[in-house]
Amino acid sequence: MAEPVFNRLCLVGIGLIGSSIARVAKKRGDIARTVVATTRRAETLARVRELGIVDVVEDDLGKAVEGCDCVVLCVPVGAYAGVMARIAPHLAPGCVLTDVGSTKGSVVRDLSPLVPPGVQLVPAHPMAGTEYSGPDAGFAELFEGRYCILTPLPDSDPAAVEKVREMWRRCGSMIEALDPATHDKIVAVVSHLPHLIAFTICGTADDLAEETKEAVLKFAASGFRDFTRIAASDIDMWRDIFLNNREALLEMLARFSEDAHALGRAVRYGQAEFIEDRIRRGRKIRHELIERKQA
Repeated sequence: MAEPVFNRLCLVGIGLIGSSIARVAKKRGDIARTVVATTRRAETLARVRELGIVDVVEDDLGKAVEGCDCVVLCVPVGAYAGVMARIAPHLAPGCVLTDVGSTKGSVVRDLSPLVPPGVQLVPAHPMAGTEYSGPDAGFAELFEGRYCILTPLPDSDPAAVEKVREMWRRCGSMIEALDPATHDKIVAVVSHLPHLIAFTICGTADDLAEETKEAVLKFAASGFRDFTRIAASDIDMWRDIFLNNREALLEMLARFSEDAHALGRAVRYGQAEFIEDRIRRGRKIRHELIERKQA
């Protein structure tokens, strides 16, 4: 077995992503010699103890990160600044601080001013997930064949970046590097906008008169069911994503709104060729995803 990437790794937050990292680390044995988990809810910590997916469960946030050579923030991005203020005095020199947040500009904004000297910040975003949350939702195969995007800072230590790369490689991910602004624009299109649309469609259905709403639920077709799966996602996480990727999301929403209105006009005025072109483009994107094994 290969030498572990880290000696002592702490997961701050142990929901879907954190518990999946814990499970793959336990399964492989070469990600960290010791995995520590901490989170704010006592009932979640109790459940993690029952599951036995980490080596150490620590109630105290400061104690949890002490002596760790890697700390992974797995909490909603809106909580980063508060968590960082509490853990900063306890981080060991040489520690690699990374995360799994879906926004990266806000992560750099909230963490960089608080990172102690000698601690290396290497933001990351595993592009994997389900609509489920909590420590029971995780599974070791979650990251296999999925991209993990790193957004290292200009002054990030190359050795620290390589350690984070290797950790995600061993989790099964394909690795790419982007600057935070480019990352945030891309995820606004491929992740954040689709969730915004799904939440809106489900809200529209929920606002219908009761007799119509019952019929919608009774006869829900696969398209609507797909939207409800996305809309079942974690509330705190998605609130924070929307608020912390505000500019990129609003830009993409404006572009989408223009395109939706254009298609609406085509429907209104019977412009069959325009409608066919949009359907063809949708099929083309789907086929390209399948070819890349990302479908």
